[in-house]
Amino acid sequence: MIDEMQVLLVEDDPAQSDLMLEVLSECKFSSVSTQVAIDGEQALDVLYKRNGYETSPRPSLILLDLSIPKKSGQQVLIDIKSSQILKDIPVLVLTSSRKKGDIKNCYQNHANAYIVKPDDFNALVDMVEKIEEFWFSQVCYS
Repeated sequence: MIDEMQVLLVEDDPAQSDLMLEVLSECKFSSVSTQVAIDGEQALDVLYKRNGYETSPRPSLILLDLSIPKKSGQQVLIDIKSSQILKDIPVLVLTSSRKKGDIKNCYQNHANAYIVKPDDFNALVDMVEKIEEFWFSQVCYS
């Protein structure tokens, strides 16, 4: 069992990331340590432990927005899933896009889930609870 769940939240909107951090702090299954990357390049630096992130823990789960600067979420997903050292980390695409092309591309690039961001706080809490129930329990207790 993992004592602390390591989550990488890739989100460029400070309000969205603050909200997610608040909701994730109430995790039922284990303590959660969440690191935020504000763009695709920073996310890959964290994951590959380079450019100042050499001591960052490797995440056990990635929450990835598609619409991020410097390197798109799709590009980050492709990089993660084509890397021998990263491909086993579950990637949940968490985005506002409902485009069928985005959904199809994410699954073709081996996303573990595609979740559309909810519009209000209560729906966000419900979504995070569902993520906890399935993903956190799988990672924490497997």
